[in-house]
Amino acid sequence: MLRAILFRRRRAFSSVSEQTPPREWIEPFINLSDLSSSSGDPTPSPYLHSILSLILHSPPHSLSSNLSSFCRSNLIRLSPSFVSSALRHPSLRPAPSSALSFFRWASLQPHFLPSLPSFVSLIHLLSSSPDPSPIRDLISDLRHRDLPLTPSAASSLIKSLGVAGMLEELLWVLRRMKESGLHPTLLTHNCLLDALINSDFLASAERVFDSMADAGIPPDVVSYNTLFKGYCRAGRTKMAVELLERMRAAGVAPDKITFLTLMQCYYADGEFGECTMLFNEMEEKELEIPVHAYSLVISGLCKDCKPFEGLAVLEKMVARSCKPNVAIYTAIMDAFAKVGNENQAMVVFERMKEEGLEPDEVAYGVVVNCFCKNGRLEEAMDCFELCKKKGLAVNAVFYSSLIDGFGKVGMVRDAEKLFDEMAERGLVPDSYCYNALIDAYGKAGMVDEAWDLFERMEKEGCDRTVYTYTILIDGLFRKHKNEEALKVWNMMIDKGITPTPASFRALSMGLCLSGKFARACKILDELAPMGLVPETAHEDMLNVLCKAGRIEHACKLADGIVDKGREIPGKVRTVMINALRKAGNADLAIKLLHSKIGIGYDRFGSFRRRVKFQSLLHP
Repeated sequence: MLRAILFRRRRAFSSVSEQTPPREWIEPFINLSDLSSSSGDPTPSPYLHSILSLILHSPPHSLSSNLSSFCRSNLIRLSPSFVSSALRHPSLRPAPSSALSFFRWASLQPHFLPSLPSFVSLIHLLSSSPDPSPIRDLISDLRHRDLPLTPSAASSLIKSLGVAGMLEELLWVLRRMKESGLHPTLLTHNCLLDALINSDFLASAERVFDSMADAGIPPDVVSYNTLFKGYCRAGRTKMAVELLERMRAAGVAPDKITFLTLMQCYYADGEFGECTMLFNEMEEKELEIPVHAYSLVISGLCKDCKPFEGLAVLEKMVARSCKPNVAIYTAIMDAFAKVGNENQAMVVFERMKEEGLEPDEVAYGVVVNCFCKNGRLEEAMDCFELCKKKGLAVNAVFYSSLIDGFGKVGMVRDAEKLFDEMAERGLVPDSYCYNALIDAYGKAGMVDEAWDLFERMEKEGCDRTVYTYTILIDGLFRKHKNEEALKVWNMMIDKGITPTPASFRALSMGLCLSGKFARACKILDELAPMGLVPETAHEDMLNVLCKAGRIEHACKLADGIVDKGREIPGKVRTVMINALRKAGNADLAIKLLHSKIGIGYDRFGSFRRRVKFQSLLHP
């Protein structure tokens, strides 16, 4: 009985299923004839919006079941052209993973064969994704299906693979093009160039570029710009300049991308003057100047310590309705501060705020530095506290400026408190902070504290720079700890740190004031093999001795310089005259001027002897 009931129910269900109509293949547009009409855009299928909504709003784990349920309940099947159109829809650009899941679901549907346009659309969608593995899988699937390649599909694939930097896959497309009898176009070559450059195959890109003319496809501005990008990445500025000449000779006009790329090359090489020249050429050609071009030129001028020129470019920028950003204003402020024009830096700061721009921590750091250099420490601290209230990242730059400012006015204990506050805030002092406090200790005569901080730097793994050694040497000489200062000098040399003219000046002045100018000259001779010969070394030593009133020592040093042939006598004599004049010894300077000292000779029979500088005081 039960078996009979089940049999009747199964037959009833079977008859209902047989009465259900077959699923309909759905195209992306209601009337395909609209595609060839000139009346406007074709009317999309009402199912297109529903499918897109499902793709975008379904959770990843239920997307397949939601799509299957929708198609089953509406008795529809999605055609390959429908899938391709959905994948090309702009709404799917932010959701590449959902688009990929949709394509995989469609590929598993009965009687569905993915079309070439659907592969092309999906690869284009995924080309900007950082993960290249889905594209590799799609290309592998495409190779096995052996779908006929069309010119538009090939161009799109090459462009997408070029953007993704997938060189091997791009070369496969090129081979398929040749097999299909399709000739590479200008777009094909440009995409290949871009892929080679993105993959750092610069030499191969050069060969492709050179072969374009032989193939009857002369490079256009995009081709040149792509190769410019490769040269810029490789730091081969000279090759880029030569390519620019070739470009002009071929009659291809450089565009704004050409100039911007070359400016980046020059900027990276520190050739800021060349940056400005290219900028001026852009103006002459009346090309649109991007914000980044203004930024490069202004930053370059500021690095060259030409803040007024940078400000002039800023005025041009504003006149052309191009709004400067905080970084540009900050670069100009910093340049004014570095040339000692802190007041003008503050004028630029106020202007930036009037323009409605909110200063960041870098801009406030420059302001604090300006206040400190002007001795306006109270205002510097107010600005410092304001940054804390605003929640800006107060870094070591703020502290080094403040420590240096307090140290220069002798407020060493306040500088110490700031140094300790850094540790409490979890900030690790850098060499600038250490140097600022060591310098403050040295100028205050607290050399023991300076030495302790110097040793602490090494224990905490902070690099001791040549400036660290210089300020410590200067502080030790100030307290007449000459041997300790020499010990620090030798330590610096042993560490492989190359002395600077400033470091030798600190050493030589200290030695000269302690009467050890012969030792200073000996050390100067030792620096020559290292490629370091300070031009003003002898002048500095003579100046410091004359200023200290040690004229006899200065004369003895001048005689030693001449006797050992370190300088020509006439130059030493001129330096000595100027040193005496600057020290207020005008009478001695005039006496030396009208004498034969240093450049004349006394005769003793048949012998000649140079007139010594020491005879200035002992005729």
